Amino acid sequence: MSQEYQDVKTGTTTVGIVFQGGVVLATERRATMGTLIASKKAKKVHSITDRIGMTIAGGVGDAQQLVRIINVECNLYQIRRGKEISVGAAATILSNYLNQNRFSPYYVQLLVGGVDTNGSFIYSVDAAGGATLEEDFVSTGSGSLTAYGVLEDRFKQDMNEAEAVDLAVRALRAAMRRDSASGEGYNVVVITRDKFEYVPEAKIAEMLPASSVLL
Repeated sequence: MSQEYQDVKTGTTTVGIVFQGGVVLATERRATMGTLIASKKAKKVHSITDRIGMTIAGGVGDAQQLVRIINVECNLYQIRRGKEISVGAAATILSNYLNQNRFSPYYVQLLVGGVDTNGSFIYSVDAAGGATLEEDFVSTGSGSLTAYGVLEDRFKQDMNEAEAVDLAVRALRAAMRRDSASGEGYNVVVITRDKFEYVPEAKIAEMLPASSVLL
């Protein structure tokens, strides 16, 4: 892989929120190469099973390789054991792989979230393989400090799906205003026991006027 491609970063703000019955994973779409905006349509939320998703922040090449690896590992788990992998097990596999490569690390910070038979969960996984279960919400990337300000202020227990999506958009919008590496629109995924759904751009656009007043 060329050094030029490795230098492409997802810049990034990612957000994960646990709501009553599911999780929301959300990111913006800008990828940067230094001061250059390398892409305005970067995909930073990926499906790794029917009910588990992963967000990426960091080096694009490293992150995409990890998406491919964890997809294969989750499929092998289902074939060997005859059941869907849990969110925690998927995060553990990813954590172990990253830890084994800690002396030649993948430059990434990841969120793994979804729904299994035990409930709704989001894990934050760092480049050294540290995996942390996030009880309510989490944000990663260069715009995370701004996003956390909104999340801390607006989050409440037992939010419904619509409230969680609105909060994720609010947090991303705040980060995009203050972080030059974040921008170009929204990727929002809702995961419940019944669906893995990318929220349509038209629906997000309808929410933006209401989300423009952040405080």
